[in-house]
Amino acid sequence: MSAPVLVCEGLSRSFGGVKAVAGVSLALPAGQVTALVGPNGAGKTTVFNLITGNLRADAGSAMLRGRSIMGLKPHQVARMGVARSFQDLRLFTHMSVRDNVQSATETSAWFWQPGGAAARRAREAATEEALARTGLTDLAEARAIDLAYAERKFLSMARILAARAGIWLLDEPASGLDLASRLRFGALLKEARAQGVAICLIEHNLDVVTELADRIAFLDQGQVLAEGEPQAILKDPKLAAIYFGDRGEAA
Repeated sequence: MSAPVLVCEGLSRSFGGVKAVAGVSLALPAGQVTALVGPNGAGKTTVFNLITGNLRADAGSAMLRGRSIMGLKPHQVARMGVARSFQDLRLFTHMSVRDNVQSATETSAWFWQPGGAAARRAREAATEEALARTGLTDLAEARAIDLAYAERKFLSMARILAARAGIWLLDEPASGLDLASRLRFGALLKEARAQGVAICLIEHNLDVVTELADRIAFLDQGQVLAEGEPQAILKDPKLAAIYFGDRGEAA
């Protein structure tokens, strides 16, 4: 296993006395896909929110290449090379596909961007490359709101590709995709993994997890119960009972 680029230790967060995340430790190595698996309400998305600054942790640490990212705002974490997707996609629905993607390459909210003409050409090249890799070139001038659901999913991925981040946090990226689209999505992740991207995905489709994940972290009630290779974790009868809701048999 390569050295981890992101290391979380003891992440915790409570809401109204309920511990959504309780001491989660997680390491994301470069060039590997880690899947967060567990029943609904296990705290998976909350872990992403704590890493990316969308929520403040009550305790714990998150180190990116040896530097703490705790307390940073989401845009600051993103600029350090951590890109994420959301279950609800969060696209600019009335902007064009191309403008949605190009916005992920811009470091400022202002029309004027630093770096001059050379930097502008680099942003444009990153945008066009991301459109091509996700099959959206022919839809570049369409509005995001007019895309089919699978196309919106790939637009979300195109934004991550254009940002050229070294860490991807993907929240249910394959949900709602048909088989052909899932295969395209899988090809994107395998290509990124081969390029050294550290990928962590939350996914309920166990076929996707089995195909793509190098390892699994199984969460329940805000805690990591087990980590390991997909086959070992998914064949554990106690974990299966928790995942499918039959905790009585797991006792």
